[in-house]
Amino acid sequence: MNHKFYFSPLFRTRNLYKIKGVTAVTNVIMYLGIFYFFSIFVGCVGCPYSFSGASVPPHISTVAIPFTEDKSGAGEAGLREAFSTKLTQKFIDDNNLKIADKNSANALLETAITSVTDAPAVVTSGENVATRRVTIVVQVSYKDLVKKKTFYEKQFNNYGDYSVADGKTGRDAAITDAIDKITDDILLETVSGW
Repeated sequence: MNHKFYFSPLFRTRNLYKIKGVTAVTNVIMYLGIFYFFSIFVGCVGCPYSFSGASVPPHISTVAIPFTEDKSGAGEAGLREAFSTKLTQKFIDDNNLKIADKNSANALLETAITSVTDAPAVVTSGENVATRRVTIVVQVSYKDLVKKKTFYEKQFNNYGDYSVADGKTGRDAAITDAIDKITDDILLETVSGW
């Protein structure tokens, strides 16, 4: 059985005039692949979207990040210091907003740790706790000091898990993990959550 099969005069080949069995499937797949590649290429050329800092208002170039308050009542030694240091370092590493003092900054990012919980996460047979979860909740307020308005006020929370067998070392690692996740969330919301 002979079939004539034309996609375009540019792509006519001897195999396209007489399509049989595998040759037809191969040609169709090849031309669909070419079409797909060019449609993606043409669709993405000149895309104005950027993944880093495209959402930060143009008048905001600096941010003040005061020391984090600890309103949790958990009495966790070094928690507010660790949180403040990690959050500030994330903004320095990201480099979309420069860190400045409150008097010269365009924006203000205030944070307060409101809750720290340590609860069972995995209970094995016989009701033995194998893994615990430390959850930290932080209230954040991000304000535009130039236009005197609030960008956002919201709570962020995240967690870190640790094995009960790891004791205090595991718990400290879980706290560090939770802080790392929350500070990532805050940074993302601040520089691109518009």
